[in-house]
Amino acid sequence: MATATLTRRPPYEAYAAIMGTYVGGIGLAGLAARVLERNPACQTPLDLAVLALASFKAARTLTKDNVTSFVREPFVRGTAYEGDEEPIRTGDYRQAIGELVTCSRCGGTWAAAGLAVSQILSPRFGRLLTWSLAAAGANDWLQAGFSALTAKSNELQERI
Repeated sequence: MATATLTRRPPYEAYAAIMGTYVGGIGLAGLAARVLERNPACQTPLDLAVLALASFKAARTLTKDNVTSFVREPFVRGTAYEGDEEPIRTGDYRQAIGELVTCSRCGGTWAAAGLAVSQILSPRFGRLLTWSLAAAGANDWLQAGFSALTAKSNELQERI
């Protein structure tokens, strides 16, 4: 007699609600920008580059850093602070949110939207936040590059 494997259906309803929240939030932000007479078209290619770097940093902070483990903890299996986090497999909203807060690409989409909206609706705050995160993201890349370069230099030095 073969044992049937229980497979949970992906939480499609939760995914739909999350996507609806995302799209609805963007729509409301667009409406607010119109009411407040803010022009999103005033953004430059430099703004896009800074937003991309800031989104990277915000997403990595949310999905990987110890300081934000308390956000992930209710939605992951194991201890979020220890780093091997997987979304819980409950087939409900907790799973969907767990998938969101452990995926840096997913978090980056939300971070980009939040930062872009903040720049349009509250330009001073939004710009300060975005540029600060972008600088922190650039720092991450520079630190990683420096570490890799130092390691390679040490490796080559040992060969001599």
